[in-house]
Amino acid sequence: MPHDDAVPASRDSSRTVAAGLLAWVWPGLGHVYLRRRGKGLLLMGAILALFVLGVAMDSRLQLHLGLEDPLAFLFSLAQMGIGAPYFLARALGYQAGVVTSPSFEYGNTFTAVGGLLNILVILDALDVARGHKR
Repeated sequence: MPHDDAVPASRDSSRTVAAGLLAWVWPGLGHVYLRRRGKGLLLMGAILALFVLGVAMDSRLQLHLGLEDPLAFLFSLAQMGIGAPYFLARALGYQAGVVTSPSFEYGNTFTAVGGLLNILVILDALDVARGHKR
């Protein structure tokens, strides 16, 4: 039985693009936009909690753009996958991290996993917007 709140939009590319962008800007917002409020709020809470805990554990949010260290570049991309919370945390001065903190590596892992999970959430929002998923 089709989900009443999810209107198939395979032909409406602007709705698909909007859902994808909103999902990247703020975790779960793409699902809220697609009228899947429960799922969107649940994803938002879980992913943001993961990211905030990572930042609280002294994660480094340093941006690596060069290709001289490809793993650091990929790690930065993983962290940026969470969207606006990454840039907000950097703007608030949390980019340096504390390397000597016992929880530093856990924090790095939490922030990267939060970003990677949000990439999956973006893909899910795109599938819902295209009508491939109910």
